Amino acid sequence: MRTQTIQTVLKPLSDAPNQVYLGIGVHTLGLLGWILEQIDGPADVAVTTFSTSEEFLSGFLNLRRKNFISHATMVADLKASKKTVKLKDLMGMCFEEVYLASNHSKILLVHGANTLISVVSSQNNTYGGRTECTYITTETEIYYELSKQLGLLIKDSVKIDGVHARTTEADRAAGSKADSGIGDFRPFGAPD
Repeated sequence: MRTQTIQTVLKPLSDAPNQVYLGIGVHTLGLLGWILEQIDGPADVAVTTFSTSEEFLSGFLNLRRKNFISHATMVADLKASKKTVKLKDLMGMCFEEVYLASNHSKILLVHGANTLISVVSSQNNTYGGRTECTYITTETEIYYELSKQLGLLIKDSVKIDGVHARTTEADRAAGSKADSGIGDFRPFGAPD
């Protein structure tokens, strides 16, 4: 069996506060949807990942449109930023804040009206057919500790809009010294 539904491998959160799964087919987006269906009202969601995908973001946006999510934050890795920046517009529709950091963690923090849920996974926000490991818990101590550590990661990160602005300013500063008074056109061989 290649893939399984979440309901066949995990118990409802109210029945099992700590669960693990090692296998193929339980993807982060499906797991998030399953969690959000079990809690009252919209939730605040924090996601960390090395890499994300258009499929994950589109599904996340659908969860927002269903009013399952009230506020969302994502932290992705700097090394995967070339791909991440290409998805910037879609991420802007999904998340209030997107940060880039030296990050390889894959966590999901869900803060509902009366529920705190933490997910630690080996899976990026992409869809592959490999075996992944996931731990899900409703223990408040774990949620608060991960949330505190996520705050430290965010302090040591760059907001995705900030990357573009800082790069643009650095490029302008470097290029300003090379500009001559004769404008953008400069004939070959013209003196500096």
